Amino acid sequence: MAAMGLNVPAMRVLYLSELERTWRTLFQSILTPVLTTSLYFIVFGSAIGSRMQTVDGISYGAFIVPGLMLLTVLSESIGNASIGIYLPRFTGTVYETLSAPIGVPEILVGYVGAAATKSAILALIILATARLFVPFHIVHPVWALAFLILIAVSFCLLGFILGLWADGFERLQIVPMMVVTPLTFLGGTFYSISMLPEPWRTVTLFNPVVYLVNGFRWCFYGTSDVDIRICVALTLAFMGVCIAIIAWIFRTGYRLRG
Repeated sequence: MAAMGLNVPAMRVLYLSELERTWRTLFQSILTPVLTTSLYFIVFGSAIGSRMQTVDGISYGAFIVPGLMLLTVLSESIGNASIGIYLPRFTGTVYETLSAPIGVPEILVGYVGAAATKSAILALIILATARLFVPFHIVHPVWALAFLILIAVSFCLLGFILGLWADGFERLQIVPMMVVTPLTFLGGTFYSISMLPEPWRTVTLFNPVVYLVNGFRWCFYGTSDVDIRICVALTLAFMGVCIAIIAWIFRTGYRLRG
C-alpha cells in the first residue's frame, strides 16, 4: 500500500478530509474572498484605473491583477493551513494522527497539500472574476501556475507552523492581519516601486512580499521591478526555512505534547 516509503492511503484520507471541510464552509472559504476581491477590482480597477495612465505600458486595472490575487492567496493560505491543524489540536484528535503509522511528510502532504489546493482554486476563480472587470493577458502561463503553487505551498507551511504555535483562535489572526496584509499592501500590489522616491524605494526592497508580487507580475506581463531569479530564490528559501521549522517541531514535540 505504500509507495516510495510513504503511506499513500493515509495521505489521501487527510487530504480529502481537509478538502471536504471547504465544501462544508463554502461561503467562508470561497465566496467571501471572491466578493472582497471583486470590490477591489470595482474600486481600483474600474473606477480609479479608468482615470489613470498605464504602468510600465500596462493598464492600471490589469497591472493590479497579480497583486490582488496574491493579497487573497497569502491570507487564505495561512488561514486554511493554520485552522486545519489547529482544530485537531484543539479537539485532541491530532494525537490519533500522531499515534498512527504516518510520518511528517504524509501529514504535510495531507494538511498543507489540501490548503494549497484550496488557495490555488481560489486564485483561479479570482483570475476568472478579474476578466469581468479588466482585460489582461498572461505572457508566461506555465510559470504563473508554477509560481502560484510555490507561493501557496510556502505560505500554507507558514500557516501550518502558526496552527501548531497558537494557543487560541485569536492568535491565528495575528500574523495574517498584523503582518502579511500590511506587507502586501506596501509590497507593490497597487503600484510599481519604481514610482517611489528615495529612500522609500530602497526601504521597500526589504519587504519580502515585494518579491512575490513582482515575480508573479513578471509571469503575467514579462515585466518586474526586481530580478525574477531573486524572487524565485527567496521564495524557495522561505519554503525551506518553514520545512526546517516544522521538522524541528515534530522532532522535539513542541506544542504537540501534553
